[in-house]
Amino acid sequence: MNIAQSLMLALLALPILEIYLLIQIGGLIGFLPTLLLLFGAAGLGTYLLQTQGWSTWMRLQQSLARGESPANELVNGAVIVAGAALLLFPGFLSDVAGLLCLIPLTRRWIAAWLVQNRLGMGPMKDQQEPKVIEGEFKRDD
Repeated sequence: MNIAQSLMLALLALPILEIYLLIQIGGLIGFLPTLLLLFGAAGLGTYLLQTQGWSTWMRLQQSLARGESPANELVNGAVIVAGAALLLFPGFLSDVAGLLCLIPLTRRWIAAWLVQNRLGMGPMKDQQEPKVIEGEFKRDD
């Protein structure tokens, strides 16, 4: 199965799984508590998005002011945006995934995993100091 088929299967299965979980949790704790949990998760996610997004923006500005590469802050910002998008979808599975993207500890783990496994940029220890190869050359004209 290629990646397009896997993505299509996931996009079709996610709403079905979300509806199933909503029905199961609603039957277990009731309609009103289920609704309050969904709105509470959205409120908490909105608060975390605002605070974590602002702190990531400030760290991005500071790293640019120091002349450093802001790659870490950019990946963290992308994970924050993905978490906020997941919180827009109604359902407990997407809320849990979105909140995991917005909590700083788990966001760092997700960002590190993305950088190492999906972006093809593992730890770059060799590129911190330039390698110098000494030698001589002679120009023949």
